[in-house]
Amino acid sequence: MAKPLTDSEKRKQISVRGITGVGDVAEIKKSFNRHLHFTLVKDRIVSTPRDYYFALAHTVRDHLVGRWIRTQQYYYEKDPKRIHYLSLEFYMGRTLQNTMINLGLQSACDEAIYQLGLDLEELQEIEEDAGLGNGGLGRLAACFLDSMASLGLAAYGYGIRYEFGIFNQKISEGWQIEEADDWLRYGNPWEKARPEFMLPIHFYGRVDQSGGGAKWVDTQIVLAMPYDTPVPGYKNNTVNTMRLWSAKAPNDFNLQEFNVGDYIEAVLDRNLAENISRVLYPNDNFFEGKELRLKQEYFVVAATLQDIIRRFKSSKFGCRDPVRTSFDSFPDKVAIQLNDTHPALAIPELMRILVDVEKLEWEKAWDITVKTCAYTNHTVLPEALERWPVYMFEKLLPRHLQIIYEINQRHLDRVSALYPGDWDRLKRMSLIEEGDPKRVNMAHLCVVGTHAVNGVARIHSEIVKNSVFKDFYDIEPEKFQNKTNGITPRRWLLLCNPGLTDLIVEKIGEDFVTDLYQLKKLLKFIDDGIFLRDVSKVKQENKLKFSSYLEQEYNVKINPASLFDIQVKRIHEYKRQLLNCLHIITLYNRTVTVSPLPVCLQAAPGYHMAKMIIKLITSVGNIVNHDPVVGDRLKVIFLENYRVSLAEKVVPAADLSEQISTAGTEASGTGNMKFMLNGALTIGTMDGANVEMAEEAKEENLFIFGMRVEDVEAMDKKGPPLPLRDSISVIDQISSGFFSPKQPDLFKDVVNMLMNNDRFKVFADYEAYISCQEKVSNLYKEWTKMVIKNIAGSGKFSSDRTISEYAREIWGVEPSSVKIPAPNE
Repeated sequence: MAKPLTDSEKRKQISVRGITGVGDVAEIKKSFNRHLHFTLVKDRIVSTPRDYYFALAHTVRDHLVGRWIRTQQYYYEKDPKRIHYLSLEFYMGRTLQNTMINLGLQSACDEAIYQLGLDLEELQEIEEDAGLGNGGLGRLAACFLDSMASLGLAAYGYGIRYEFGIFNQKISEGWQIEEADDWLRYGNPWEKARPEFMLPIHFYGRVDQSGGGAKWVDTQIVLAMPYDTPVPGYKNNTVNTMRLWSAKAPNDFNLQEFNVGDYIEAVLDRNLAENISRVLYPNDNFFEGKELRLKQEYFVVAATLQDIIRRFKSSKFGCRDPVRTSFDSFPDKVAIQLNDTHPALAIPELMRILVDVEKLEWEKAWDITVKTCAYTNHTVLPEALERWPVYMFEKLLPRHLQIIYEINQRHLDRVSALYPGDWDRLKRMSLIEEGDPKRVNMAHLCVVGTHAVNGVARIHSEIVKNSVFKDFYDIEPEKFQNKTNGITPRRWLLLCNPGLTDLIVEKIGEDFVTDLYQLKKLLKFIDDGIFLRDVSKVKQENKLKFSSYLEQEYNVKINPASLFDIQVKRIHEYKRQLLNCLHIITLYNRTVTVSPLPVCLQAAPGYHMAKMIIKLITSVGNIVNHDPVVGDRLKVIFLENYRVSLAEKVVPAADLSEQISTAGTEASGTGNMKFMLNGALTIGTMDGANVEMAEEAKEENLFIFGMRVEDVEAMDKKGPPLPLRDSISVIDQISSGFFSPKQPDLFKDVVNMLMNNDRFKVFADYEAYISCQEKVSNLYKEWTKMVIKNIAGSGKFSSDRTISEYAREIWGVEPSSVKIPAPNE
């Protein structure tokens, strides 16, 4: 296999560096050496590669800081409405290269590092991923921060600084093993601790009703310490802030123990408080009702609201004295976006502050809360919706439970007035679900306590209106909106696919970076033979590079000329990795001349079926990859420890993107958009954003198969069809132990689920999927025109478009193209 050129080896050719500006190479070298010798190494004689990475990170950060301070000054001068994006997950990945691109520094840094005898790519690989998210929801939040800064919005991301992010996944003998992700062990050059803004957060205690008004007393205090990370916009000198909170025990935490002589135990108990920000819960689309998780959700909300109100009151730069005392203008100056139900406690917490602390009347406080807050729904799966036990609230947040009861009573009074005697409707719409135990329905709290509720793809938003929240939609239809998700083209094209970026720039200029709809101009070149050849060549280079990476990291050789069919999803039954796996077995049985099928996935640690699916895929791969009859015609690769930095290698190399969820289950998907933008064709169901992708690129340029939402609903009523002969033979093969000869019944749970409880209708779509895959194989030779049509149709799926819609239709602000003057201007 020819070894592909690295980006560094191609550095003298036209590349993405050409559109990111030249900069002062000498100044960067000087700054790099200063940081290396004085900030980092000091008395040591020998520098390590990690020292070089940190020196470069500090050099780039120097260019951020002046813009960061100037941006905040600019906001205080202009006093715009500020957007606060609350999310329990921010899946940021690496920061260095993204920052260089957005500041226009990549060319200068590349040249400087080259002149110093170092390799920029190697230094970039040293950076740890900030994996503070599980998948789509956390990565969406990261894309949104990039777009909010690039659109000149005064925006803040608020979350938790987890000490341990999404676990590191190892595969041992086909089984998933989890290891802690100690991403901070070498320090994080991109964050700035702000102990001067440390805030007290209260838990437990009781409510004292004496003396006019409720008081939450006898609480246990945990401190929230903010760590700020700069978020640069693309070439506009705007640098916004992501503020992540870390839990710290106060110095007197449990020191009353000292009075009975157990000082050591009291100090060790500080861990109980600090555990709040210790680890990210690794559940994606699954609700886990643990008290620590509820603590995390309240912790981030309580700290954030104190911060928002402090900033609202003292709206002068560098000043903490209250300037505003009236809350009348609060909704005009503050927008709070709840990323799913995880930060739902912002609603009762804001009410508690306004009523108990600021002494506003209930009606006034409620009006302010509803106008300020908005809610994004990310899932329709019942097991993913948060329902917290009332007894847990009673113990942990007693005042908030009272407030939720009051919100519920007023809400039900209103419903009752509209639908007298309709007890079923009242029960369905209540924030409190009766049962053992009684539970608080957090999604209902979000719908009632906000002025806007949105889904994340058109089909999903329709399901939200017509099914999940139908009763609420009947009463307040104007509250419900759609905001189809998007991805940032800076990371998901410029950063990860410089070759394709160069080609596009050559043809249509570079304005598409901030206006992705301009990619439609590529349709003019659909019959340009040279352009078709160049697009195909870029894809082949990306595949060569990825093949080389697989050989190096996984010791697997694959043929880079074959079709790369890739499914990137967290493991979940609704995402139907099993359907993909059954197809692989079918291909293997036919021993057709086909392609490698890298499959990149992760499972939540406690999810038994997900782990069995991983074991099945790796077992099938073990048989297929070592069968001399098959040779290199089919390879199955499970990429362990999938993360943002690995996605940046996988996505540009993909030919075919698998988006095969059961219709009506995937809210949107954003991986589908990344693959589309990078020239992979989609095989998928009419689910999530696939529907709009088929609209934008024309359905004939995607491989659409299977049941639609209405077919799934009809099947739910009449029951599933019997499995077909082909699928039965594949199931027999699995259950006979063909793929697990040492443990023939190893996959009995998987087989039993498919045969008796196929909730996500794998068999029902099996034949249509196999036929569609045959169509893929037949069309592979006429591929590139469809690829260009897909890239040209991906303009809608920029997070810039999504955020512009949020800004105008939910937050009531206008994106700005104003370029803040650079620090040296």
